[in-house]
Amino acid sequence: MSFYTFPNPVNDKAARTVATGVVLVSVLTLATGWWWLLVPLALGFTGRVLAGPRLSPLGWLAMKVVGPRLGAPRFTPGPPKRFAQGIGAVFATTAAVLALGLGLHLAAGIVLGVLLVFATLEAALGFCAGCFAFGHLMRLGVIPQDTCEACADISLRQRETSSV
Repeated sequence: MSFYTFPNPVNDKAARTVATGVVLVSVLTLATGWWWLLVPLALGFTGRVLAGPRLSPLGWLAMKVVGPRLGAPRFTPGPPKRFAQGIGAVFATTAAVLALGLGLHLAAGIVLGVLLVFATLEAALGFCAGCFAFGHLMRLGVIPQDTCEACADISLRQRETSSV
């Protein structure tokens, strides 16, 4: 197993814990103007894309400490979650470049606000917008079906859902 792998399946409770951390950092950044917080936020997303929780303190904490304390795991396919982390990396990095590199705090706040909305949806409701987009891209043929067999085969999803 390579260091640069992403877990599959993913404990959805841990994923929602990570989203909660993203919400807290985003709110703190917007409330205080501490734009430097975008750097660890962007690095965390990038680390999770590259190696799952191994390079992300927040991901590690969610998977090893918080997630297990929330009860039995609820598994969900990993590839859509990795895709969602990639989208988060793009948004967090864009906000960091806008705020810290270009001094465009309003634009950075708007980009971070969009990330905050989607992280809140994941944390509070379990709706992963990146996973939703991933599914549509698979149906359109942009992402190959073999990328996520559990995503492509609805019978596997029904079986996983009913067994949890």
